[in-house]
Amino acid sequence: VQLQASGGGLVQAGGSLRLACAASGTIFSINYMGWYRQAPGKQRELVAVVTDGGSTNYVDSVKDRFTISRDNAKNTVYLQMNSLKPEDTAVYYCAADVKNRRYSTSSRYWGQGTLVTVSS
Repeated sequence: VQLQASGGGLVQAGGSLRLACAASGTIFSINYMGWYRQAPGKQRELVAVVTDGGSTNYVDSVKDRFTISRDNAKNTVYLQMNSLKPEDTAVYYCAADVKNRRYSTSSRYWGQGTLVTVSS
């Protein structure tokens, strides 16, 4: 299974970006898809998650600014980021818990990371 993330870049404070992450390979189902981020000198933190049923959860610092969504038919998760702040600057990683076959257990897969830089 491969996760390909895209959509990062440089944006001014107050601007918007949309990240996308597409999963490909041997996939029976994907329960959990999420976005994490790691800023320089800091630990990786969970930003937002979405289940296959559409339930979402966000870290407090991005609530009301970021929206996570997924297209199950395309095995793709999105992160719409609005009102970006300099403190949102980080490498953003997508993750997915994938079942390769009907009766297999889920395994966590990670994307390669995409850099988001917010200038003040």
